[in-house]
Amino acid sequence: MHPDTLLLIILLITVVSYLFDQVLDYINLKAQRTDIPGEIAEFYEKEKYVKSLAYHKELTRFSFLTSGFSFLFSFCMLAGGGFGWIDSLLRPYFENEIMLALAFFAVLMLASDILTIPFQWYSTFVIEEKYGFNKTTTKTFVVDKLKGYLLAAIIGGGLISTLIYLVKAMGPNFWIWFSVLASLFVLFINMFYTSIILPMFNKLTPLPEGELKTAIEDFARKVRFPLDNIFIIDGSKRSKKANAFFSGIGKRKKIVLYDTLVENHTTDELVAVLAHEVGHFKKKHIVWGYVLSIVQIVFTLFVLSTLMFEETVTLALGGTQLAVHLNLVAFGILFSPISGITGLFMKIYSRKNEFEADAYARETFDGKALSNALKRLSVDSLSDLYPHPLYVFFHYSHPPLLERLKALSR
Repeated sequence: MHPDTLLLIILLITVVSYLFDQVLDYINLKAQRTDIPGEIAEFYEKEKYVKSLAYHKELTRFSFLTSGFSFLFSFCMLAGGGFGWIDSLLRPYFENEIMLALAFFAVLMLASDILTIPFQWYSTFVIEEKYGFNKTTTKTFVVDKLKGYLLAAIIGGGLISTLIYLVKAMGPNFWIWFSVLASLFVLFINMFYTSIILPMFNKLTPLPEGELKTAIEDFARKVRFPLDNIFIIDGSKRSKKANAFFSGIGKRKKIVLYDTLVENHTTDELVAVLAHEVGHFKKKHIVWGYVLSIVQIVFTLFVLSTLMFEETVTLALGGTQLAVHLNLVAFGILFSPISGITGLFMKIYSRKNEFEADAYARETFDGKALSNALKRLSVDSLSDLYPHPLYVFFHYSHPPLLERLKALSR
């Protein structure tokens, strides 16, 4: 295929993807309704619900602006050979392919992040502040950025270096070896995320003795869940929004509750939320999620191996000679329709898992308490009560609140 033809395909995928996302955002915005559903009316004051509608309208309109900026930047870089131009600027200074690739992606990451910092700042300190969510200070914002750069350099740089080394050393079979390493890396992250990475950004405190801990331990004994680690995370350091999550495999299991969650919910509601998280463990969602992610990794790397050594791909992005890092950029775009489909199936699978975890909490603890917890979470986070079905289908990893409440009431 001629490089110009391939570039046209890349540009077409970029345009179609952008327009598709904008249409979904638009129809979701138009799906807003002013009536409060009866299932949640006792938790939602009319004034706060109107505030919720305004919040989602402002977020969507801001998203139109940010995504439009990102699209124009990407389109111009592709059409104008910007990626090849960056490669040509850096190439005289780096003879080693690994160092060249690291420098190339470092420039892209920093340039992209610097250009979007005003949008990130506005989102955090204007929109989230306006609706009462933001707790992030300027210092936290800056420190988070610096820590993010450090992690990207260590983890991202390490993965890119390993990939390019294997490409050079193993040739077309690199994908087999890198699949193994990537699978081990994902396993490591699953096991140690809350022990190594999360503490870099947040403080984790063991749940103190008291009514809540006693209730949780009683439930754990009832369902024979090996409960060793329950932590409170200082989520209020950045936002008033609440959450809870389950992390780890084997003996490294941890349940993490946001301090905002603990502050705003009753003991029964908190135990119900924990029962939901235990449901993910009991139903083996964590294990199967890991297996499916490995399948995705292997498939993606296999497809990548068919393009990695094609000089035409490099030329399409404005390069002058075969460059692995340019081919990686092109592959990310060319593969996006396929990754979109696999991601869609993963979201469907995730929504199924959420229903199953809800059912487990209802059967082993109290469906009413979980319903109340979900309602309160929805109200406190000003969540969208009437998302458009198509938007849910393509974007939601969790079912909408009203669907979860309906399922719990059966």
